[in-house]
Amino acid sequence: MAEIYLDHNSTTPMDPAVVAELEPFLRAAQANPSCAHRMGQEARKAINEVRTLMSETYGCAKDEIVFTSGGTESNNLAIKGAALANEERGKHIVVGASEHPCVLDAARSLERWGWEVSLAPVNEFGQVTPSALSDTLRDDTALVSIMTAQNVVGTINRIDELAEVVAGRRLIFHTDAAQAVGKIPTAFPFMGADLVTLAAHKFYGPKGVGALIVRRKTKLAPLFHGAGHEAGRRSGTENTFGIVGLGAAVRLARSKMAEAGERMIALRDALHLMLAEALPGVRLNGDPLDRLPNTLNLSFMGTIGAEIAAKVPELMLSTGPACHDRQGGLSPTFAAMGLSPERSTSSLRLSLGRHNTWPEMEQAAEQLTAAVQAIRAASGWKPGDQAASDRPICPRCEEPLRLDEAGIAPSVVCSKGPECRYEAWLAAPAALA
Repeated sequence: MAEIYLDHNSTTPMDPAVVAELEPFLRAAQANPSCAHRMGQEARKAINEVRTLMSETYGCAKDEIVFTSGGTESNNLAIKGAALANEERGKHIVVGASEHPCVLDAARSLERWGWEVSLAPVNEFGQVTPSALSDTLRDDTALVSIMTAQNVVGTINRIDELAEVVAGRRLIFHTDAAQAVGKIPTAFPFMGADLVTLAAHKFYGPKGVGALIVRRKTKLAPLFHGAGHEAGRRSGTENTFGIVGLGAAVRLARSKMAEAGERMIALRDALHLMLAEALPGVRLNGDPLDRLPNTLNLSFMGTIGAEIAAKVPELMLSTGPACHDRQGGLSPTFAAMGLSPERSTSSLRLSLGRHNTWPEMEQAAEQLTAAVQAIRAASGWKPGDQAASDRPICPRCEEPLRLDEAGIAPSVVCSKGPECRYEAWLAAPAALA
């Protein structure tokens, strides 16, 4: 069978349009952007054009953008840089309980120098609520870091509402938006954060490049010391090639995000429906609606996720974040959500991309169903009274969805139709193609 890539939350393939824009930079613009000669200034011009594009796209000033090597560096710069530069505010840090390890570990690394770290609890869907954040804050809280979208289950945090909780306090608010940028709107002014992380390889750009948006007047101690690049906040010769690729990915996201998001929701829900209808004991992890359009995390009770993945090598999927994939045991994300070890170990993360198709979803559903059935048969697992499968729900009326393959194109529709007219096509109708 054909291979199908369903691991876009781990990394996305570079889009052909990004590759095409990068090709000239493999042969030219190799000079140091800090040099005054022609080639150096051409490189500088290319970087400045990306800075302008990002400023226009995310609603920040050009001098608020710090180019980095990616999400991990941006998060470390945000956490350590803000803490070290603002010690007078206090030495208490709050991070979400289900943050990416580079946020959690960056915060905990400061404990050896006297900082104290508290975890803002998440609910059963993996979301930090305003009340949960408020209850975790103290008078000496200097820094708060809550991710925009959860990387394992896809749940979206309402960053604008959390920003209202911290408004007026003498603290700095950071959000890791690496999983969100390019998938959902992330306009800087409306998020209300002081620091925002993004990474190009999460939205079809090259690996090894990202950015940290830093609100003006936010003090930040550099992690790298040297010649004072990026206004003294990140020394090191700029990665012109990578930054141009980041810009190409941003430009592509501006034109494709809305349409691609709607289509990925339809494909995601269709895959979920086929699995829920074919198998008992399929549980959805994460918020059923407040979720990234491409992310589907399911537990197949009575199985081990890693065993399912091993039986379907053609499906490029994961049992969790790439840095911890297939380690087994209770994942930190599931523990933070209060879910059982069985729910954790039987889970798979299926993260779709712009280029996935309806036939791929049909193949994936068929292969996963066969794998789960074989594992359950070998173990003797039998569904109990609580083994009804979770189904995707309509975003309009929250009733169950169903597949409709009888129309002009396959679609996911609300089961209350025609009373509710929600419909999401899985492929462009022939009449409109």
